[in-house]
Amino acid sequence: MLSQKNYFPDMLLEIIFQDIQIAIVCVFFIAIAWLLAEFKGMKDELKERLGINNDTLKFRMQAYERLTLLADRISLKNLVTRTDFTNLNVIDFQLLLLQTIRSEYEHNVSQQIYVSANMWKAIGDLRDQNIFIINQLAANLPNHAKAVELSKQLLEYVANPNADLSLIVLDALQFEAKQLF
Repeated sequence: MLSQKNYFPDMLLEIIFQDIQIAIVCVFFIAIAWLLAEFKGMKDELKERLGINNDTLKFRMQAYERLTLLADRISLKNLVTRTDFTNLNVIDFQLLLLQTIRSEYEHNVSQQIYVSANMWKAIGDLRDQNIFIINQLAANLPNHAKAVELSKQLLEYVANPNADLSLIVLDALQFEAKQLF
């Protein structure tokens, strides 16, 4: 009989010990799940504070795409080849090119909030340089000259690869866009 008395407390202790082990395992998994949720929340909060989320990334990539298109569209070579200058004189062609550059730039001015200050400055420098070149080359021609004369001079100017700032700006845009990944 004495052995039966010891048997029940031992069995009771064994059951209690198993229950405690199960409880500890459950608490451990609950603690791990809670920590993972906390870390995810901290990660999301950090991304939010740094402005890194899918929407922001999407907007920044769209800005780089639009600014790439802008740099391409206001490159001197593309301006000349895209613009119909038949029946225009030099002054009218010059004004049309300048208006096109300004319009393209103004249409994309809001993109500056998504790119670095240096990148936006490069876009502004491209605009300013192209305006300056158009004005300088047009000033060397007589007012009554045909627009084709200015277009020839512009194309000769950009034939020198070191003269076309748009290529440098396009490379910089591509480099910055790749940094997002």
